[in-house]
Amino acid sequence: TTWELKKANIPVTLITDSMAGYFISRGGVSCVIVGADRIASNGDTANKIGTYSLAVLAKENGIPFYVAAPTTTIDRSLASGDEIPIEQRSPNEITHIQGVSIAPEGIDVANPAFDVTPHRYITAIITERGIIREPYGEGMRKLISTEGGKDAD
Repeated sequence: TTWELKKANIPVTLITDSMAGYFISRGGVSCVIVGADRIASNGDTANKIGTYSLAVLAKENGIPFYVAAPTTTIDRSLASGDEIPIEQRSPNEITHIQGVSIAPEGIDVANPAFDVTPHRYITAIITERGIIREPYGEGMRKLISTEGGKDAD
């Protein structure tokens, strides 16, 4: 996402997700733009783990939260984010560094690769075909029909 913004000469600063609260609380963030791996018909969006937390933080601080994604990520067969399967990654990604264990033996590990951001936290979905705002279902139908693609309804 930052690559595309920089290429378009849009001012952008890359930070890690754990820095967001620091910068947001000091007025250093004017908007949040994230990608998406899958978008349900109602606008619920699955993206890399931590996206939901960032969306809540943005909403709490009155900062617009945008999803930038190609229309190919929209899955109109899914009514909501509850239907999006969440991949569970290997526990070793958390418990080991370069093959060396850094966690107690036998510890339970959860390692979801994605989380789902409910549509109520999303200001708009930006695609190559246009910007979709609430109500997302209607906006997606219009976008898909102007695209000449199949509408799920």
